[in-house]
Amino acid sequence: MSLNRLTPSQVSLEIKDPIDPTALTQATAIMNEIRPSNQKHCSSTHLLNVAHRLSDIPSDSTSLIITKEQCKTAFDNLDPAERKSLINIHGRVKAFAEMQRSSVTDMEVDIPGGKAGQTISPCNAAGCYAPGGRYPLPSSVIMTVVTARAAGCDVVVLASPRPVEITKAAAFIAGADVFICVGGAQAIASMAYGVVDDEENKLMVPSCDVICGPGNKWVTAAKSVVSGRCGIDMLAGPSEVLVICDSTANADMVAADLIAQAEHDVVARAILLSDDEDMIDKIDKAVGEQLSTLPEPNQSTAREACKQSFAVCCTSIEECISISDDIAPEHLEIQTVDSMGVAKRCKNYGGLFVGERAAEVLGDYGAGPNHTLPTGGTGKYTGGLSVFNFLRIRTWMRIDNAEESEEMVQDSIRMARLEGLEGHARAAEARSLNNKKD
Repeated sequence: MSLNRLTPSQVSLEIKDPIDPTALTQATAIMNEIRPSNQKHCSSTHLLNVAHRLSDIPSDSTSLIITKEQCKTAFDNLDPAERKSLINIHGRVKAFAEMQRSSVTDMEVDIPGGKAGQTISPCNAAGCYAPGGRYPLPSSVIMTVVTARAAGCDVVVLASPRPVEITKAAAFIAGADVFICVGGAQAIASMAYGVVDDEENKLMVPSCDVICGPGNKWVTAAKSVVSGRCGIDMLAGPSEVLVICDSTANADMVAADLIAQAEHDVVARAILLSDDEDMIDKIDKAVGEQLSTLPEPNQSTAREACKQSFAVCCTSIEECISISDDIAPEHLEIQTVDSMGVAKRCKNYGGLFVGERAAEVLGDYGAGPNHTLPTGGTGKYTGGLSVFNFLRIRTWMRIDNAEESEEMVQDSIRMARLEGLEGHARAAEARSLNNKKD
């Protein structure tokens, strides 16, 4: 098995639409089904029917909610070593998120005749999605719920289908308030619109102000539908890693990192850029050897992903950087001489992993920074999930001294008339000490 070999000029920089048209149609149909007649909230009865049909919950289950007690039991029953790792990961992600939160604060500044400032406040309710498909992702529970908690959200809702015990345990330590075990478009709709218990006529899942977390094409499609009604973190496409390396790289390590990305999904991309063709050959060989020992279904998934993955031999590390910046990969690894120097020259990426010891998988599993990152070139204009997704930066102003603010009033009158907005001009004139047209 070999990575496709491309020349620099053959690298496609096309940013694909993350919304699959068929998935959007299907997601919209599901969302309409569980919220009939565009009612305010989703119906628990209709949601239960969909959850059974799509195997989000066992066919004999009548409950959509995992209780906090069930989550605590799962946590307490973990193998001690597993529980310790979960505690460690939670602690590192929490520390990083709290550092982010402390980096932005309320402030105020003098303006003519008064003060202006900003206040930082969290949204009330956050919705967090964790996939439960091919592989359960308790790490995504930690990454999303802990970040929302660090931001200060009052209520944090978690949605994940077919939750296994480790997912429940992660929900406990992360501090989820509500855990609804549905997935796909039905999960996003449940968090966006809330779910009402049809029998008791009470809200069992609140409407969320922001929804975040990785997911499949139906999750992404549903996010596109609710965006605007609530905030979303991003419209994510297939996962990807790009490795820049030179002749000093460890071929086996690079190959392992490429395969780790490829086993995510059949549409994942693993990209290799190097200025050394011999190193590409070594890595290619190592990829083939390591793939042959990967268990199923991981091996088949990774082999399929390798079909759209590729390697490029560049004339220099600078050309590697240039191509990488054009691609703006979700994950960017640097394994070169002076890795930090090369990293500092890179401009576009979701998450950066510097040096051979900084494996991307360490970021996946809780070194601290969030693993929910922009894909498909969107790293050119946005970053990964952080506390800022849940925060509102709101501004205010106050005028205490009319005389000191008079020049600002006159400026506003003139600008309003230059824009043809006479009503604006007169509103400003009402505050003028002269109280007459300019």
